[in-house]
Amino acid sequence: MGERPLSESKTLLGHIAALTCICVWGVSFVMIVTLLQSFTPVEILLFRFGLAMLALHLIYPKRMGKTTRKQELFFAAAGLTGVVSYFLAQDFALLYTAASNVSVIVAISPVFTVFLTWWFLRKGRPRGVFFLGAALAVGGIALINFAGRQLELHPAGDFLAVLAALSWAVYSVLMKRIGGFGYHTIQATRRVFLYGLLFLIPVLLLSDVRLGLERFLELPNLGSILYLGLGASAVCFVLWNFALDQLGPVKVSVYVYLVPLVGVVASVLFLGETLTWLSVSGIVLVLAGLALSNRKPRDGAEQSESG
Repeated sequence: MGERPLSESKTLLGHIAALTCICVWGVSFVMIVTLLQSFTPVEILLFRFGLAMLALHLIYPKRMGKTTRKQELFFAAAGLTGVVSYFLAQDFALLYTAASNVSVIVAISPVFTVFLTWWFLRKGRPRGVFFLGAALAVGGIALINFAGRQLELHPAGDFLAVLAALSWAVYSVLMKRIGGFGYHTIQATRRVFLYGLLFLIPVLLLSDVRLGLERFLELPNLGSILYLGLGASAVCFVLWNFALDQLGPVKVSVYVYLVPLVGVVASVLFLGETLTWLSVSGIVLVLAGLALSNRKPRDGAEQSESG
């Protein structure tokens, strides 16, 4: 057999990278909830991305070449949306509403992404089958999260979860543009983290933030911040940005639907929880929604959003 074409290999690697991120991010909610017992959301963000940026410098110390003002604006916007806005909104949402609410609401991010991609990049015109897939996936996620529990609305926290979903969608579209600048993925990710930390400074000044490094003497806190900083941030942001460059924001964003599934599997494997028929039904709906959302047009008339 001949060798797989380079473009196909990169596409496959893009899917593997996105799936790897989802597997890691699927249990990150547990780490965040653990840290919220001892840290504020702002402190978590500071330690998490400070550690991630240091790790990326050690992994790839080569400095980025000369950039234009327009490129720096894109990096800054990505840092504001993908680091500060998304994570602060998500972490504060977990303080004001149930984690199940946050999981379901953040799952609408792919819908925001497809509209923003079409609007700003003029690619990937929204199709009915995509929204059918989104409806099935979000419905499945709702079954998984609310199985056996009553739905309770918490306006402040739920609004923050919507803001987090929108912020991630904007970040995904921005990173697709940044991928076209030609910089190494680690360099680009590191620059985004730098701007994220810079935008965090005003928030730090207005918040009751303390170093309190002794809190990391508790193993759950240390393990959680290492997981979030090294795995969920340093490694996964590089992989996610690579996937965005290879596949485009719409195709990559639908992997968000799988995050609750990873949480369910982790609960069964590590916490001894049992699967209910509602959870199984939810998993089937999510997988069906993911398949529909990734379905290609039959006539091939649509412009590829990854091109």
